[in-house]
Amino acid sequence: MPAPFSKDTSYPPHNTPVDADDAHAEATSAPSITTNAPPSGARLRGLAFAMLGRREYSGQELAKKLHALGADPAEVAALMEEFQNQHYQSDQRMADMIVRANVRKGRGPARVKQTLRERHVDLELASEQIEETDWLALARELRIKKFGTDLPGDQKEKARQLRFLQYRGFDGQICSKAIMSNGDED
Repeated sequence: MPAPFSKDTSYPPHNTPVDADDAHAEATSAPSITTNAPPSGARLRGLAFAMLGRREYSGQELAKKLHALGADPAEVAALMEEFQNQHYQSDQRMADMIVRANVRKGRGPARVKQTLRERHVDLELASEQIEETDWLALARELRIKKFGTDLPGDQKEKARQLRFLQYRGFDGQICSKAIMSNGDED
């Protein structure tokens, strides 16, 4: 049985002086750096599927990522059209996902719209879902979770709770209603 930590003597010790001719030979024989060709065809398609497999992208985001890889713009446009026709990529699905994720995280309509803009998704695709969401109930739930069921008594505490809800993306009217009642008497 070989020793687990046997010393390999095929390499010179670290303190051995390097000959100038050896250094020049190493520098000239170093492998050249080759750049990969821009993706096209099946490789481009595979990369796009891999990206969509990790997370949902808007059409504009996915095209931008493929362009950044150096892909041909005409080929990217054709691939994007195919992906949208086959429903592999859908801006509507992306918009629905953004609204659901933001509601789950306790964010208001202003933050939802901001996320849609950042991800290059048309606001119209999510407008119906935004209108159907009960933002007042969500704001009340957040306020109760953060500050408890007691309604704020003094102005300082009201202002604190208002700032919290406004930072989360709720408008002033919803924030005011949320801090004035727990929703029991509605």
